[in-house]
Amino acid sequence: MKRKPRTTVPATASRRKRRLREAATFSLLRGLAYGLGTGTAGLLLYWLQQSL
Repeated sequence: MKRKPRTTVPATASRRKRRLREAATFSLLRGLAYGLGTGTAGLLLYWLQQSL
C-alpha cells in the first residue's frame, strides 16, 4: 500500500506562523495601549492648563 504525499504544512512552519501572528498581535495591542495612554495624558494636561 502506497502512502499519500503530505499536503499539509509541516508543524514547524505552522508554529512559526502562529508565533509571528502572536508577536504582531502583541505589538499592535501594546502600541494601542501606549497611544491611548499618551492621548489621555495629553488631554489631561491640556485640561489642567486651561483650568489653571
